[in-house]
Amino acid sequence: MNRVILLKKRPVGKPTLHDFEFTSAAIPVPLTGHVLLKTLYVSVDPYLRGRMNDSKSYIPPFEIGKPIQSGIIATVIDSKQTEFRKGDFVSGILDWKEYQVSDGNGLTKVDPKASPLSSYLGILGMTGLTAFLGLTEIGVPEKGETLVVSGAAGAVGSVVGQIGKIMGCHVVGITGTDVKAGLLKSKFKFDHAINYKTSPDLKEAVRKSCPGGVDIYFDNVGGEISDAVLANINKYARLPVCGAISQYNDMKTPVGPRVQPILLTKSATMRGFIVSDFSAKFPAAIKQLAVWLREGKLTYVETIVEGFENIPQAFLDLFDGKNEGKMIVKI
Repeated sequence: MNRVILLKKRPVGKPTLHDFEFTSAAIPVPLTGHVLLKTLYVSVDPYLRGRMNDSKSYIPPFEIGKPIQSGIIATVIDSKQTEFRKGDFVSGILDWKEYQVSDGNGLTKVDPKASPLSSYLGILGMTGLTAFLGLTEIGVPEKGETLVVSGAAGAVGSVVGQIGKIMGCHVVGITGTDVKAGLLKSKFKFDHAINYKTSPDLKEAVRKSCPGGVDIYFDNVGGEISDAVLANINKYARLPVCGAISQYNDMKTPVGPRVQPILLTKSATMRGFIVSDFSAKFPAAIKQLAVWLREGKLTYVETIVEGFENIPQAFLDLFDGKNEGKMIVKI
């Protein structure tokens, strides 16, 4: 049988396992022009939380009683078309199903000989693209500038910091454990790492790590962490806003420092973005990331959870910071 994970109900606050439903169906048979896919790897990402709400956004919400979707690596096990053949490996936004049919739209072939299959969900997929394009298009780093990254030990943050180092920046990462802070400096070569959970005065901790002030702040978390960084930005600072995981489960709109006076007096630019904003630049970005990866200038960490049945729990673990780098479920 073919296992499927549905959205059972919309979460109130932080999601729980009760918001998901497992069901099963017959393995489908592809019709002419379609392929049958077997899921190999599933990406779980913080942005999926927003799609669980019934609210207008840049992407439609998940429907109650319908499968959840995310980035998936699959293999073609039967094909009734010429573009994809049996044995091909593909990536795409697909349903949380063990088997599914596709007409091929939105699928991209990936080469396991060039890079491990899971990397196409991470550093050579949307994770790497988000890091590269958010930093270069909005952050516009220059040699000698100071870059601060929140959620720095996560999938996007760890890549942002490395790219910042390649471009000659002084890089400071903010994370939530001493182990992750050590990882930022040892594996990803950040200049400084701050554990926000053990810093009694985060604003002061940022100031000490950035004695010349902050020129670029790549924001993955929002909330009080971002308040502390904003208090240290320089004139003409650039602030790419990639995510706000600290607020995704809030049940009411939080009230914090008003950013307008800071942005005004510092002539700073804050811009939210979705990686698809820069879709025309995807091919060149992937090419550059692959070059840096081959040259050893980029590295990555994955947290691999095994088992289709563990997809919902792996997603929930993101909100407790249990991942180092990209969180992926291997089927």
